[in-house]
Amino acid sequence: MSHDRWYAMPVLTGRLIRLEPLALEHAPGYLAAAGTGEDAAEVFRWISHAAPETIEDAQAAILTALGDWARADRFAYAQFDVTTGDFAGTSSYYEINPALRAIGIGHTWLGSRWWRTGHNTESKLLMLTHAFDTLGAARVIWHTDIHNVRSQEAVARLGATREGELRKHRIRRDGSWRTSVQYSMTDDDWPAVRDRLTERLAAGRRAVPGGGQPS
Repeated sequence: MSHDRWYAMPVLTGRLIRLEPLALEHAPGYLAAAGTGEDAAEVFRWISHAAPETIEDAQAAILTALGDWARADRFAYAQFDVTTGDFAGTSSYYEINPALRAIGIGHTWLGSRWWRTGHNTESKLLMLTHAFDTLGAARVIWHTDIHNVRSQEAVARLGATREGELRKHRIRRDGSWRTSVQYSMTDDDWPAVRDRLTERLAAGRRAVPGGGQPS
């Protein structure tokens, strides 16, 4: 398989959520989905940038993601509610390594109106299916802030394994050093995970509460 396929971003569509490459034109939806006040602050509590307050803030956040894309550091998806067409949040692939068949999922946020609705579960199922079944990944990783317990619980519910802590792994937006908790899922784990998440979604169960796996 060509390594170029690892850097392509096909549209991924499920019953609840659709993922398509993040673009500057999504800025109004990005701002609306983020919310305002304490609600927005909670959504972006663990994200590397503060909640956008203006359309210019939303555009700046998207441009940063697109810059990461140009450097092949991160490939950001916009998440859309299939029923309403509304922009719901973002999620990304990162640390892509075709030679080792490894890829990360993170930089995720979901507007609070989509918390505990199944949208995040389906989004991760779509991304995992693309990683394992289309790309042939052997390993998918996640990194979460050590203080972000909700995110850690959400990743664990997906079926990932906690591997340990990475000290001074990243710098938070307040300038402090962040210890990250690393999780992984392998192609050996994937068939059981895929079946379990698919069954939960089909049954309408809220398999992964919370707003995603912000990193």
